[in-house]
Amino acid sequence: MQNVPINIGIIGVGHLGQHHVKHYKRLQDVNVVGIYDRDKGRGSEIANQYDTSVYNNVNDLINNVEAVSIVTPTSSHGEIAELCIKKNKHVFIEKPITSTLEEADHLLKLAKDKSIIMQIGHIERLNPALLALKDYPIKPKFIEIQRLAPYTTRGTDVPVVLDKMIHDIDILLSLVKSNVTTIQATGLSILTNSLDVAHARIRFKNGTVASIMSSRIAQVESRKVKIFQKDLYTTIDMLEGLTEVYRIISKNDRTPHTIKSANFSHDNIKKLISYEKPAIVKKDALYMELKNFIQSIKGNATPIVTGEEGRDALAVALKIQQMIIQDIN
Repeated sequence: MQNVPINIGIIGVGHLGQHHVKHYKRLQDVNVVGIYDRDKGRGSEIANQYDTSVYNNVNDLINNVEAVSIVTPTSSHGEIAELCIKKNKHVFIEKPITSTLEEADHLLKLAKDKSIIMQIGHIERLNPALLALKDYPIKPKFIEIQRLAPYTTRGTDVPVVLDKMIHDIDILLSLVKSNVTTIQATGLSILTNSLDVAHARIRFKNGTVASIMSSRIAQVESRKVKIFQKDLYTTIDMLEGLTEVYRIISKNDRTPHTIKSANFSHDNIKKLISYEKPAIVKKDALYMELKNFIQSIKGNATPIVTGEEGRDALAVALKIQQMIIQDIN
């Protein structure tokens, strides 16, 4: 275990990269060596704001740190991460891991060969409303996820599947923990030359079925998850921070989260339908991610989302995207 601060560099300080700098500066066991951005003016602005150094050459920054956050457009993830890993630098890569599976597999092999920590920034894995389920026995049979957002120009350089839906694919894979067997998908372009709306129906080897939909042309933003399984139903509003659980329990299984219950009987067995609202602990998900990355480097934790998990989410996303493109062409 290391007892000295980890020297960190941030590559890309746009809308999200700026927050990486801010949170690293808050962590006591981190030394923010500097930042790099291809927009020199933006780099200088953020460096001045957070009292750090700006580098005009990305290689110079990489050479002076132990680890980096890569917060650049997806198309550059593979190239920059490869450069870092070859220099034995640990990498935090914002989602998606790369643009292609070939790039992702190449990075995974490099990282494994050099014993490098590679963590992927699927931030929704740490959504407080989702974390509220941690004490429940979640074994889904059917899952419905909907992610809708009003149109903005940010993120439209990639299709909605890689921009929005990949969040929910990662959540889905973390909940089901089974191999995907079949995918059906449809979608269309409305405002841009890329996919703006996408829907997929995914079946897993263990029998679980999921329906996920993403849109970036909605009137209002919405992020909801519904999970159905034997004796339990939960609805999660990840935007509002609200988790509601309906369970079939015995009279002795009430929990502190139980708000009300109703009696019913089945096969002459008396049970309760329990309505519960587990406590939502408000925390900054990005701060938690980056703290976990640092602790993983120090050997005190393991990445919340590993490179392999980022690769698996990308594989499903690319399959969905390919099916939609083939269908609309």
